[in-house]
Amino acid sequence: MTDTPRTIPEITDSHCHLDFPDFADDLPGVIARARAAGVTRMVTICTRLDQEPAVRAIAEAHDGVYYGAGIHPMRAAEGPLVSADALIALAAHPKFVGIGETGLDYHYTAETAAVQQQSLRIHVAAARETGLPLIIHARDADGDMARILTEEHRAGAFTCVMHCFSSGPALAHAALDLGFYLSVSGIAAFPKSQGLRDILAAAPAERILVETDAPYLAPPPHRGRRNEPAYAALTAAAVAGLWGLDPAGFAALTEANFDRLFARAARPAKAA
Repeated sequence: MTDTPRTIPEITDSHCHLDFPDFADDLPGVIARARAAGVTRMVTICTRLDQEPAVRAIAEAHDGVYYGAGIHPMRAAEGPLVSADALIALAAHPKFVGIGETGLDYHYTAETAAVQQQSLRIHVAAARETGLPLIIHARDADGDMARILTEEHRAGAFTCVMHCFSSGPALAHAALDLGFYLSVSGIAAFPKSQGLRDILAAAPAERILVETDAPYLAPPPHRGRRNEPAYAALTAAAVAGLWGLDPAGFAALTEANFDRLFARAARPAKAA
């Protein structure tokens, strides 16, 4: 027998931005390195709808790459609000797996809070109608975020992931109480992120996903440099112990979590 068992755990990068200029000259290499690291699936996220065709084309061109689209909250006031019908129409594509990213960001764009809230509610309506998960960006807006998500969920259920979760315990509790998921990025592996690690460790492991948010937020030992989907495996290995798991066990658990939330993203075919 010459076959050797696969020893690299399979894992999914649930949130990256493969259309960003950072990857323009290296996209085939980025995807190849991801696969070599065990990252067999990636969800590339469109943050402005004029870029949706380019993001869609990346997903269409690569096995194991899926996409979501929405209006990033920092861009919500840059033009007319998107309609729920427009988002629902995009969701007809078989590789379209999530609505967003959307949300609230008061760190840089607090002056557009009212427009951001309108945009968020429109995206919620699309998620509710399509049954696809909402992908949430939240920064310095925990109170309004918890309130709006709770109000909207009471009006009609939907699923959701809190992308790159780095907010406080109150928002974590609110999201988990609604049945939502928390996505772990490289921030959780930073030495000074013990408070965040404590919040994550208190969450059920069955509600955790892993992401890179590439090209941002590279985990150690790549911090400060361009992030890429391959590094999702580094983040997973760094945080697995928060739930008493080894990297392989944590990877398997987060794969099951991803399949449950992003049900449209079928697993890549495996060799017999």
